[in-house]
Amino acid sequence: MHAAGNDYIYVYGQDFDAGDAARQAPAWCDRHKGIGADGIVLIRRSRIADFKMEMFNADGSCGLMCGNAARCIGRYLFERGLSESADISLETASGLRHIHVNGSPECVGSISVEMGRPSFSEPSQFLPELESAIPEDSRGTFVSMGNPHYVIFVEDIQAVCVEISGVKLEHASCFPSAANIEFAQVMADNRIRMRVWERGSGVT
Repeated sequence: MHAAGNDYIYVYGQDFDAGDAARQAPAWCDRHKGIGADGIVLIRRSRIADFKMEMFNADGSCGLMCGNAARCIGRYLFERGLSESADISLETASGLRHIHVNGSPECVGSISVEMGRPSFSEPSQFLPELESAIPEDSRGTFVSMGNPHYVIFVEDIQAVCVEISGVKLEHASCFPSAANIEFAQVMADNRIRMRVWERGSGVT
């Protein structure tokens, strides 16, 4: 399933564990030889919420939170009658999130996720190495929605080689757990164009 083109392979149930997902992710997510996806998402029952989400990036590394994946989970659970309620609580590695499904199981409409407030505080462990690790022309802003993002505004987004710049910045020494890298350009018609390099998955 995908939301806004952000696609994952979803596995429901207890008989496929996290170790299996981490091992299988590189092969399953390969877009030439496998199923093709940005990662694998496990859907389980939870002790503290209605359901639990476990994420694995395309390279097998663990993910924390993805709003698009959560929306797909909402549709999956509601459409298949696994949740009778249109309001679903979801346990994630970044805490509880709440999904709301509009429509009926026969005709699911829009799906929203309460993501919480974004945090713009720069993690203290990043600061000592920031100036040496990030080139001056790639300086941006930290923001977290439950997982780390680094957003860089540019004059011409088409001139950015995301495949080269993204992977370099993802693993910069000031990001000890790697980071999602977003390149953004404010367009003339009051829109923002964004290109994403997602940690562990590449261009999404």
